[in-house]
Parts: sequence; C-alpha cells; structure tokens
Amino acid sequence: MTRSGVPLSTVPRTIGRFALAAALVFAGLSHLFWARKEFRAQVPSWVPMDADAVVVASGAVEIALGGALVALPRERRRIGWIVAAFFTAVFPGNIAQFTEKRPAFGLDSDRARGVRLLFQPLLVALALWSTSEPRR
Repeated sequence: MTRSGVPLSTVPRTIGRFALAAALVFAGLSHLFWARKEFRAQVPSWVPMDADAVVVASGAVEIALGGALVALPRERRRIGWIVAAFFTAVFPGNIAQFTEKRPAFGLDSDRARGVRLLFQPLLVALALWSTSEPRR
C-alpha cells in the first residue's frame, strides 16, 4: 500500500481491472436498453421475481460495480471481492440458460451454452487478480 492509501498495482492488473470495469458498464447498459430480452432468458424460472425486474436490477448493479472499480481505487480489493461474489451469484442464471435450453446471445446449442459456463470462473479470477496487490 502506498502512502496515499491506494493499494499497489501493476500495469497488467490495472489494464485487466479497467477492461473488466468497461465490460461491466457495457453489460449493465445492455441490460437496461438493447438486450433486455436476451438477459431475461438467463433469469432462472425458479426465481420468485419478475424477470424484467431482475434484469434491470442486475444491470444497475453491474454499472455501479464497473464504475466503482475505476472510481474507488482505495477500495479496490473490497470491490474486487464484491464483483467476484456478483459473478458467482449470477452463475445460476447461466446454468438455467443451459439446463432450460434457452437461446440468447447467439447461444442456440448446448455446446455453445456449455462453453459459456466455462467463462464465469475466469471472470471471478479476473476480478480477484486485477484488484489484488502484487506480491513483492
């Protein structure tokens, strides 16, 4: 940690964090505007809420998390854990899309939906790695 209270980082971690932030903001905006129907396909049928409300709420959370990754450098580690938890929390939606065979985002086969499942752990890892301090 530096004197300013901002945790140390490296160029690759900073690039990863900013890329993740941009992806979260983009995804969040798409939840709200141009891809709501596709995101509703990822809301599990067992969720006891209106699917559109879930999509809007998760989009707002994504925008907030993406902004926080950039705007709150002193809280970077904590926000990284929150982002990782968010990615873990929405994973059942990806599983539901796979198990309920719901097409969205061009994922119109079991293989395509299955491959997408493999990326969620990578997002969790990126959130944790890009917000952690490098070992000295």
